Amino acid sequence: MSTDRLRRLETLDNLRDYGDYAVASGGRIKSGRLIRSAHQSRISDADLAVLGEYGFGTIVDLRRPIERSKQPSRRYAGFDGRVIENDLDAVGEAPHITFLKSADLTPDSGRRFMTALYGEMPFAPSHLEIFARYFEVLAESDRPVLIHCAAGKDRTGMLAALTHHLLGVSRDDLLEDYLLTNVAVDLEARAPEIALQMQKFTGRLAAPDAVVAFMGVEAAYLDAAFAAIDDRHGSLDVYLEQALGVDAARRERIAERLTA
Repeated sequence: MSTDRLRRLETLDNLRDYGDYAVASGGRIKSGRLIRSAHQSRISDADLAVLGEYGFGTIVDLRRPIERSKQPSRRYAGFDGRVIENDLDAVGEAPHITFLKSADLTPDSGRRFMTALYGEMPFAPSHLEIFARYFEVLAESDRPVLIHCAAGKDRTGMLAALTHHLLGVSRDDLLEDYLLTNVAVDLEARAPEIALQMQKFTGRLAAPDAVVAFMGVEAAYLDAAFAAIDDRHGSLDVYLEQALGVDAARRERIAERLTA
């Protein structure tokens, strides 16, 4: 697994280019146009300056309102793009918080929760709305786009995978990009610290191996999402058109702007 596309910063996790992959048409996704990361609430001025080098035209914040209020994003000086977010999940806490408060976290329970979560993720109203707006941006803008959620792994990973499928990236490359989260962040080294942070709001101290299973990504999670889409819509292509509004014309415009 190549890690060349990872850009390691001290105060921003999981920053990487999810472009520059070969596509079925024979070209490649342009580099520097599709960027993903974790949230930017604790980012330093120096690392903000690095983000500024991309010149983002759009930042897509996939987090819920309560997440954004607790960890507000910082923007680099001169940011002149737009921010896409929504308030459709304004009531209640994130599902993973509810899970951590109500169940003991073990490697098995964490994997079961994540698999179930991915099976529901493609159909959540908030995701449908913001995913659709993201694809509208890809069809109309030539400026770089940054997508992120909290850790930059699940919601962000799902949206990046859909983008790869739409553009004709092979399933092997799509999956490899998704799994890069596991090397972008040294979860084993940070697991004890994360466990203590979790304990503050759950009252439970999880074992490090359980934290690694819960905070990482696995192929089975993405498989669960794609299987759920196939069950409900018949295929990823039909889902993209019916649920997200990516018809043939929009798909062609996205490919024209992002591949060469």
